[in-house]
Amino acid sequence: MAFSRALAPAAAPAPDALTAAMVGIGMSFAAPAARGPNIEDTLLFASAAAMDQHDLRVLAVLVTWFGVHHPFVNADRLTKLVAARGSPRVQALWSALSTWQHGDRRFARVAALYRSPRLDLLPTGTEFQIRRHGEDPRFVASALRVPANVLRDRAADVLTPAQLARRHGAYRWRVIMGPTYRADVWAAVEADPALPAAALARRAYASFATAWQTKRDHALLSTG
Repeated sequence: MAFSRALAPAAAPAPDALTAAMVGIGMSFAAPAARGPNIEDTLLFASAAAMDQHDLRVLAVLVTWFGVHHPFVNADRLTKLVAARGSPRVQALWSALSTWQHGDRRFARVAALYRSPRLDLLPTGTEFQIRRHGEDPRFVASALRVPANVLRDRAADVLTPAQLARRHGAYRWRVIMGPTYRADVWAAVEADPALPAAALARRAYASFATAWQTKRDHALLSTG
């Protein structure tokens, strides 16, 4: 049977599984960490919880995490996920975050996903709060209007890149190779060298060719 490349998981995780995944990519919540969750899957579903379910606690930590870790996000895959599966509010968030990190041009296509008028984060009271406290500087001139007193920004809410690289195999290989599908496949084959190329490709959302070549290269370095 021909290999069919997947873009995203078939279903959203349950709330407890999402919390574990967020902890697994370095967000500080009071829950056990999932082992090596996919980074872009977790970001997509965390942003849906934050924006569509109005979970400001998740949103605050997610924004802080992105500010620290965006160099190691696979921007191409995140763009495709947000375009295909993100609600208008989710797309507005990622557009705003990409505008904030405008120096990282990999996210330019994400910034362009939301073209509607600026969206208020809060269902009521945004204008009053902005007049009183000003705008959160991370969101000024972006798709999202966020009062300055709404989202906590604490470095202690997320792991540092060095800490996360010690705990998350794919993140570590992204630091070494860059945020690519190959890095994620390398982490997957390192965790289970017996997996065939097709299974590795599905686990990392990679092409079969990338998975096959990475498995071959890993085997080459593992011999002798």
